[in-house]
Amino acid sequence: MLQVYQCEDSIEGIFTAIYRIYEDRNQHRECCVRIDGELFLLAEYHQVETDPELAMKVIRTLYQRFGEEDYLTICYALVSEDGDKANAVYHAVVYGLERKAGRGHLFDNLADTYLHKVFSLARGARNESCHLKGFLRFEETRQGFLYATIGPKNNVITFLMPHFADRFPMEDFIVHDRVRGIYGVHPAGGQWYLASGQQPEEGTFLPSAAEEQYQQLFRHFCSSIAIKDRKNLHLQRNLLPLRFRNDMVEFDSR
Repeated sequence: MLQVYQCEDSIEGIFTAIYRIYEDRNQHRECCVRIDGELFLLAEYHQVETDPELAMKVIRTLYQRFGEEDYLTICYALVSEDGDKANAVYHAVVYGLERKAGRGHLFDNLADTYLHKVFSLARGARNESCHLKGFLRFEETRQGFLYATIGPKNNVITFLMPHFADRFPMEDFIVHDRVRGIYGVHPAGGQWYLASGQQPEEGTFLPSAAEEQYQQLFRHFCSSIAIKDRKNLHLQRNLLPLRFRNDMVEFDSR
């Protein structure tokens, strides 16, 4: 009978489910991990409560067995929005542990369905994270801190915050994922953290007078250096997808 382990959509929740499967000593071919509540005929369901301590045990095992790069690949796959990601990661981990894949060699066999799935999901999330590190735009608010909004396909804010915290260690800033209602908050000189909340009301985070002036100058600069006869919209879309432009000063018509 199929054993279905249902857990929350988080890295800790999915790793906890993987730990519980090994703890229950079930046959791996008869188990799956779900985050979407999908129902199966002739299946036994196990509701898994997230346990950070158990998740940390799985993290240590993955890190030690597969190395930092493959562990990060798994984490990138787990922040994607694919409904099958949890089960794909679970079976990829089983594959690596059973075959004793060495550090950095978990994804050597991409002919395997689950390994290929995890690798593809991770590549999409990693690419989006890299794009946002270049395309994200902060603006100084009237309250005196820096604020930026993003609308990513994948939940990559946990990979963005360390990047900007390292570059602006003495700045108060917030990165707002408006799709998921998540805020990455960094107090000056402190450690960043995540918070959830509603979409801020219009006019809550207005740009300062100096910020408005600099934005106007930057838009004028971008417009003035453009050569109309050499405009290539197709190439622009390849280098800078349209979905990133809503949050970029250069494409704001104000």
